[in-house]
Amino acid sequence: MPLKTDTLEDPMLNLTPMIDVVFLLIIFFMVGARFTEEKHDQRFDVELPTASALQTMSRTPDPLVITVYRSGRITIKDRELDQTGLVQELKAAKDAYADQAVLIRGDGEGQYQAVIDVMNACHQVQIKKFSLAFQPLETGASGSP
Repeated sequence: MPLKTDTLEDPMLNLTPMIDVVFLLIIFFMVGARFTEEKHDQRFDVELPTASALQTMSRTPDPLVITVYRSGRITIKDRELDQTGLVQELKAAKDAYADQAVLIRGDGEGQYQAVIDVMNACHQVQIKKFSLAFQPLETGASGSP
């Protein structure tokens, strides 16, 4: 009896899944390499010095104090000014700091027009933050003034 000698086909190796895995590994390492490039300072073993958190050096300036005396005389920082000098001083303060505040100290027995002139000068320079200084009433022990 003759022996049947069929040759079996060689098994085929399917490379498609292996190629997919290789491509996924390449993408993974490319993305990982991109992150390490951005943090290149951390490759070295260096202990950085510490410092406290910084605060801003500029703060809102104190209000510009304008004193209006009983006679109508106007002073800023012990310098007497007329209306044009007052406008120039306020303009310089506004240019130095946009939100400059002004405190107007007017004499209680003084001329009301002089205080209005100071307020008008603030409006001319477009200073919107101004206030009038006053002393609160002192009440006696019984609650009446």
